[in-house]
Amino acid sequence: MKMHKQKKRILVVDDETKIVEVIKSYLEKAEYFVYSAYDGITVMKLFDKINPDLMILDLMLPDINGENLCRILREKSKIPIIMLTAKTSEGDIINGLDIGADDYVTKPFSPRQLVARVKALIRRTEGDKLRKEGLISFNNGKLIIDTLKYEVKKSGTIVNLTPIEYNILKTMASYPEKNFTREELISIVLEKSFDGYDRAIDSHIKNLRQKLEDNPKNSLYILTVRGIGYRFIGIKDK
Repeated sequence: MKMHKQKKRILVVDDETKIVEVIKSYLEKAEYFVYSAYDGITVMKLFDKINPDLMILDLMLPDINGENLCRILREKSKIPIIMLTAKTSEGDIINGLDIGADDYVTKPFSPRQLVARVKALIRRTEGDKLRKEGLISFNNGKLIIDTLKYEVKKSGTIVNLTPIEYNILKTMASYPEKNFTREELISIVLEKSFDGYDRAIDSHIKNLRQKLEDNPKNSLYILTVRGIGYRFIGIKDK
């Protein structure tokens, strides 16, 4: 069954209805869930309820100004914030970034460029989160190795690996594009005193491929290097 990534939630805050509608239209076309607020009080009521993944925040609001709202939210959340404003001076931009904004877009703006910045910021934030949580992600999240939980997920589903299979995968994935001989994998992954037939590694690799690959004959993760051994070829996510 094909797994679908959960849509990200974007909170758009601006007191100009037309601007909110334009931003919302473009973000929804980019497949985001979009929530709207036209003043700071509404933001404070909505924020914890919807737990947005990113916020686009106008500085000129009718009640709480954007700078103060940003400071308040920064005390309890690391949510990415893009400030949207008519203030264009270098001092205003620096001040906005100093109080916790992640990006700064001035009016008038290109909706397409704003969406591109949203995508880039979410992508960067997700990458940071993966690194902090001890996750190594490959092929656009299709394969994730959790080095804290000793767990592997393929397309969001946990893959049941034996301890040896997990150690082989983690070792190879930690050094992508390195050719590992069977003897190296035995010395790294198995007991140092292991004196079994080195082709035992082949059986573990075969089992790994059956569990990880959609088509074991057309590998996306583990490549056989003739005359040497094996190499991990998954593309690491940034």
